[in-house]
Amino acid sequence: MDINEKIELITRNTLEVVTLEDLKRKLESEEKIRGYLGFEPSGLAHIGWLVWMYKVKDLVDAGVDFIILEATWHAMINDKLGGDLSLIRRSAELVRAIMETIGIGPDKVRFLDAEELVSDKEYWGLLIRAAKNSTLARVKRALTIMGRRADEAEMDFSKLIYPLMQVTDIFYLDLDIALGGMDQRKAHMLARDLAEKLGRKKPVAIHTPLISSLKGERRMEAIGADIDDVLSDVKMSKSKPETAIFVHDPPEEIERKIRAAYCPARQVEQNPILEINKYILFAKRGFVLHVERPTKYGGPIDYASYEELERDFVEGKLHPLDLKKATAEALSKLLEPIRRKIESDKRLKELVKVIEGKVTR
Repeated sequence: MDINEKIELITRNTLEVVTLEDLKRKLESEEKIRGYLGFEPSGLAHIGWLVWMYKVKDLVDAGVDFIILEATWHAMINDKLGGDLSLIRRSAELVRAIMETIGIGPDKVRFLDAEELVSDKEYWGLLIRAAKNSTLARVKRALTIMGRRADEAEMDFSKLIYPLMQVTDIFYLDLDIALGGMDQRKAHMLARDLAEKLGRKKPVAIHTPLISSLKGERRMEAIGADIDDVLSDVKMSKSKPETAIFVHDPPEEIERKIRAAYCPARQVEQNPILEINKYILFAKRGFVLHVERPTKYGGPIDYASYEELERDFVEGKLHPLDLKKATAEALSKLLEPIRRKIESDKRLKELVKVIEGKVTR
């Protein structure tokens, strides 16, 4: 795979790469490239998580040495699963099983528990240095990476440590690439700003899209500095089950949720059904969406690319109900191996029930 092929693979289905020039330079060097993604084991996984999981696969296929950081301590600070570290660790086990089901196992990536990092005094020394070179105002602005508002720092002091921990994770692991959803942008930008001051690598930040809420409560007007102010209102959220499809949902539940989802005719922006197709279904090489419909409405049709699908939808040649039905069927088929894995594993099945009984943020 040449450089251009690697760049195409790494950047497809992303919203932003900061910066593309930095990425090219790293790929052109003869040094091994290290990347990571950190996730909070904070509950049940919804399909929006598949977007970054597929991007991890792309990076691995492009030759990146990849680390998945199970951010257990971060989840505890963020009050996920009641701050119960034992349950948070078990939640990480569930996510790892899901990733292995779609081909991201320990033979492809390195799984790392945050506990391994925080047990090293060098980690905390690096965090203090990062804090010494940051202002309180800047750290508070970055709280949105937790799904928190800046004023929520008043809840407890540990919230202020969280953004600096994420920056320290990047520096401590000596990373070239930091991958995350667009909601992680402020932490990545803080790391890039602090890198030179701390004598560390300036990481390339790769940001993937967040699948919109099925309810379409609020439209996101801009991408950039203010994006985090509205993300909690527009994205799928496990704390709002009616906005999300979970990876273990049975076919009938997927069909019910998609049938009720926001999907205005001809509209692309903030349309969760089109996003599911673009970033999840068509992310798999060779995928074809089969739409079954009566002859009087055009008859059955197959879409071999998302671009064809979007074109017909915008031109009114594809009705939202037909698109929803086809999407529900394709998504159910895609998620079948994950459902089967959880159903056949007593420990995972019980864990899902335990987590479902918890109040998550």
